[in-house]
Amino acid sequence: MRREQGAVPGHGSGRCDLVTVPARQGLEAVDILRRRGGQRAAGGGEGGEGGGGAGAAGRIGPVLHDGGCDTIGFLVPAGTAERWDLPGSACVRAPGAGTRQAAAAGAPPVDGTGWLLPPDSVAEVTDPAVLRAALGEAGRLIEAVDRCR
Repeated sequence: MRREQGAVPGHGSGRCDLVTVPARQGLEAVDILRRRGGQRAAGGGEGGEGGGGAGAAGRIGPVLHDGGCDTIGFLVPAGTAERWDLPGSACVRAPGAGTRQAAAAGAPPVDGTGWLLPPDSVAEVTDPAVLRAALGEAGRLIEAVDRCR
């Protein structure tokens, strides 16, 4: 199976980091990633690709929202927090269990949050480079819209 842009193949450690951004930018980034990746049903594929594994269900990993819908969080591979430096966002080690354990338990890995895109419907995590590009594009879109008001 070829590598899907945005999905990180072989990330099966269960641990992950969490990139958080303001909700408006995060929702735009989710839209950008879904349009580029083409959300597919679990087990589906393009061009004869088989299902299962990272990237089989899309190019975006699980996404969280906080209770007040002020913040959106993207699960990314463990270790991303050590080198994440995008202004207007934060990246921390996700506390507790990783995505597979959280999905099995039905609960997100961070208290007070809910799933916007649950782990069973998307790739295992989002590639940090692809997320960074989508967040940059989302920021530019928001600036352009705000200038037109």
